[in-house]
Amino acid sequence: MSHRSPKRPRLAQSIERHSMRKSYGKTLVELGAENESIVVLDADLSKSTQTALFGEVYPDRFFNVGIAEANLVSIAAGLASCGKIPFISSFACFLICKGFDQLRMSVAYPGTNVKVVATHGGISVGEDGPSQQSVEDLALVMSLPGFKVAVPSDDIATSELVREAAREEGPVYLRLTRPDPVRIYPEGERFHFGGSKVLRTGDDITIASMGYIMWEAIQAVDVLNGEGIGVDLIDMYSIRPLDGDALLRSVEKTGKILVVEEHLSHGGLGSQIATFLGSRKPVPMAFVNIGERYAESGKPDELLHKYGLDSGHIVEASRRFLEGGSIG
Repeated sequence: MSHRSPKRPRLAQSIERHSMRKSYGKTLVELGAENESIVVLDADLSKSTQTALFGEVYPDRFFNVGIAEANLVSIAAGLASCGKIPFISSFACFLICKGFDQLRMSVAYPGTNVKVVATHGGISVGEDGPSQQSVEDLALVMSLPGFKVAVPSDDIATSELVREAAREEGPVYLRLTRPDPVRIYPEGERFHFGGSKVLRTGDDITIASMGYIMWEAIQAVDVLNGEGIGVDLIDMYSIRPLDGDALLRSVEKTGKILVVEEHLSHGGLGSQIATFLGSRKPVPMAFVNIGERYAESGKPDELLHKYGLDSGHIVEASRRFLEGGSIG
C-alpha cells in the first residue's frame, strides 16, 4: 500500500447548514437529464426524501409504490434486470428493515444494479422516536455481500456520491439524515467509493467518523487542539470499500484510534475499521456510538447529548482514551 500523504481537502469557509435530502433530489433531476435509463422509486415518502423533485420533472420515470417497501425493492430489481438504473428511497428504518429479504435475494445475491438511498438515518431523526430512528441499518446492509456503502457528511458529499452511485455497476447504499448538516466541504470537492478525507492532522490520536455528527467531531478536535492534543481527523465516508491506506498512514503515526458513529456499537464503521486494523496493524481502539440500545423521542441536539455523540462527549472520550481509561 502507498504511504504518500494525501492532499488535505479545502473546507467550507463559513458555518452554513444545507439539506442532504434536497441535494439528493436536485442531483437526481440533473442525472435524469443526463441518462434516460435512470428511474426513481419511492414508498409514499417522496416529499420527505425529496425524490418528488425528480417526479415533477420526469413523471414517466417516477414510481410511487405506496407503503410497501418490500415491493419497492423487488420492482427496482426487476427494472435493473431490464437495463434501468433505479434509485429507491424511503426512511432508512423502513427501507432496510422491511425490505431486507428482498435486498438480500433480489439485489445482493444477483448483484443487480440498484441504488438504495435512505434518508432519516440515525437518532438525529429526533422527535419521531425509535420507530423511525435507524440505528441498525449499516449493520444490516454491511451483512449483504456486494453492496458499496457510504455515509456522506454534508450536502456537497451527498451530491457527488449520488453521482458516483449512478456510475457504479452493482448495489449501492447511501445513508442520509433528516436534519440539515453543517456544510463542511466547498463546491467542487470530489468523493468516491473507497475514499476518505483527512480534515485535521496531528500525532497523538486518530479520530474517524462520518455522517451528520462529523461536525461534532470537528468541534471536538478544535477543543483538543487547544489543549495541545494533536488529532488526525478522518471523514471515513466510504465504509465499504474502506480507505485502508488512509487508516494505516494515520495509525502508524498516532498509534491509536477512536471511532465515532451514530449507530449501534456493532456492524457499522467501528466494526469495519476493527476488522481491517486487526488483520493489518493492531492498535489500541476505542469507540463512541449509541451502544446496545434504542433512543427515545427528543430534539436532535438533545439526543446527541444524552447518548454521548456530541462534541463534549467526544472530547471527554478522547481524553480518557489518551489517559488509558475506559470509555462507555
